[in-house]
Amino acid sequence: MRTKFLQYFLGGVLLAVTFNNVQAQTKSSQQTEAKIASIIKKLTFEEKIAMVHANGLFSSAGVKRLGIPDLISDDGPLGVREDVVPGWGSANLTTDSATFFPNGSALAATWNPELAYRYGHDMAEEARARKKMIMLAPAFNIARTPLCGRTYEYYSEDPFLNSRLAVQSVKGIQSQHVAACVKHFAVNNQEVERGFVNVSIDERALREIYLPAFKATITEGEAWTIMSAYNKICGAYCSENDYLLNKILKGEWQFKGLVMSDWGGTHSTVDAANHGLDLEMGSGEKYDQYYFADPLLAAVKAGKVSTKVIDEKVHRILWVMMQTSLSENQPKGKLNTPEHSKTVYDIASESIVLLKNDKNLLPLNTSALKSIAVIGDNATRTFHLGGFGAGVKAKYEVTALAGLQNRLGKTVNIKYAQGYSGVYKPSDKNVNDPTHGADAAMIAEAVAAAKSSEMAILFVGGNRDYESEGRDRKDLSLPFGEQELVDAVTAANQNTIVVVVGGAPYDIGEIKKRNHTIVWSWYNGSENGNALADVLIGKTNPSGKLPFTFPAQLKDSPAQALNAYPGENRQVDYKEGILVGYRWFDTKKIEPLYCFGYGLSYTNFNYTGLSTNKNNYKSAESITANVKVKNTGKYAGKETVQLYISKEGSKVERAEKELKAFKKVTIPAGETANISLNIPVKDLAYYDVKTSKWVVEPGKYKILVGTSSREISQTATVTVD
Repeated sequence: MRTKFLQYFLGGVLLAVTFNNVQAQTKSSQQTEAKIASIIKKLTFEEKIAMVHANGLFSSAGVKRLGIPDLISDDGPLGVREDVVPGWGSANLTTDSATFFPNGSALAATWNPELAYRYGHDMAEEARARKKMIMLAPAFNIARTPLCGRTYEYYSEDPFLNSRLAVQSVKGIQSQHVAACVKHFAVNNQEVERGFVNVSIDERALREIYLPAFKATITEGEAWTIMSAYNKICGAYCSENDYLLNKILKGEWQFKGLVMSDWGGTHSTVDAANHGLDLEMGSGEKYDQYYFADPLLAAVKAGKVSTKVIDEKVHRILWVMMQTSLSENQPKGKLNTPEHSKTVYDIASESIVLLKNDKNLLPLNTSALKSIAVIGDNATRTFHLGGFGAGVKAKYEVTALAGLQNRLGKTVNIKYAQGYSGVYKPSDKNVNDPTHGADAAMIAEAVAAAKSSEMAILFVGGNRDYESEGRDRKDLSLPFGEQELVDAVTAANQNTIVVVVGGAPYDIGEIKKRNHTIVWSWYNGSENGNALADVLIGKTNPSGKLPFTFPAQLKDSPAQALNAYPGENRQVDYKEGILVGYRWFDTKKIEPLYCFGYGLSYTNFNYTGLSTNKNNYKSAESITANVKVKNTGKYAGKETVQLYISKEGSKVERAEKELKAFKKVTIPAGETANISLNIPVKDLAYYDVKTSKWVVEPGKYKILVGTSSREISQTATVTVD
């Protein structure tokens, strides 16, 4: 009786607390709305117009007489960009250095939402310290083609993985009263003709693949700002796409914040104003000539845009300010702290993917090792700047060579040879030719270093000039004659470890075939070299998993296989529909070079005992799947348990399997972890284009659990009524 009373009492307290919280939030919301309404009444019409377009490279106007500051944004998502002057040159300040955070696909390779939160939180602390109120991050467009120049900046090929990481990034950023600006909305999956290309896409693919992460950041993460993409969708630019901005974003998802254009991504005054754009940004200095400046003023006077539409835009801008620059109890912000460096180190450590370790050269036997040849331009290259687009003036960046010297320099003789030149110019059309860029003298120097050392660690791959916003790669070949270098060094020293650095897939088929030890690293932030060195020496057990499929050949990728990239006459048809990434490879039975979710460890994990809490489920219920994972090796390690769903006998086209849950756990050597994964039955739905509704199809579903999309070790079957 006492237990029951206690349960009722605690339940009542919880209900009361919840009710009080709801009351407080409602009161706060009402006060905010009253403040905004009061300000709008005091604004002149010219002041309202001034607020809806840029007045600087990264700012839009406030109203000084009312104490409303300019709205200042800042580029992401690698960290807080240095201050620039018109023309994009450096402002040459001494106060705008910042922490360089790992690139987007590196964060995705951690499969760790907790790290995504820390990434957002710490980056926003730095934005706060620099008085930036909107962080133009996270960016998480789907990796539709491996050639996209911004794949390094984005997350993965999977909408569920993107959603889980993006929501936490947003929450982390906004915990510091800095607005996250999720981008690029939507279907911005190539850089070729990005400012003009029209994407034809069926509604089901749009809803199931390209919109879920955006929806999650709005409905779960409560993102305060969103950036429209450059491209068109079904004939209308994203910055003036009524269906995308008004009907879906502001209608279905009830988005409260503001929609800003990408820089120079606005193409009209009347359509953009009426179809959902709130703030026009750009890099030209004639700000009074912007579509949302004098032309918008004229359009209102001509009756083509209503004053109500203008007031709504101002309302949304002020609402964002109430969460940021005009909010109460604003954090002061922090810049370049040890805590931020630790976050960078942790992300980098968990992102590194062990692709192959056939001779067990890794982890390095540091007690017996006396000499190493470190070879390759990427061993000494930094990645905080480069290419076209956002970079960071990093306070510091530890290179791969410096990291190895930090960890091994006192006991191991480390010899360095550059091996190749990583200097890249966009006009260099032959950079992918296997022999182009291969310098005989550099290769000879590298071979000599390898021959005179017990072991060689060879760094190849791309760099920030080669992978860049504004252009796509021509193919997946290794640039700079790197394959010739790999072959020569491997022939000279059989104990060669190949470290490939990149933000997107490359064709490393020859390396996989001929080399026994391969590590994949990324543009991994200020602590890059230290994190990588600790993985190589075994201080950190690698736990990264690939966030996208590596095709064995480019023509195997869906967009390329269907001749649906980059399009013709500024038109691209997404013929593959919902079969993007591993969905295509698995459904079409195409063997990839490396599959989605793949990544080895220095230990081994054994999966047993998959079970579900029930056999039959209704659409409003959740499936709880339980599986045991034992660490059967001698090292403690982190494993990402991946759960996929497969529908048997579906009446509509389905991918062979879809990721629906994952969990990253630390398991000590010899121990077993009981892993519980929860899947709401509603998440099994497909989008029915005939009814414009999500439909959970009744019948049997297979639950597939394993260590990657291709390595499924446990299966179970459930029925949905």
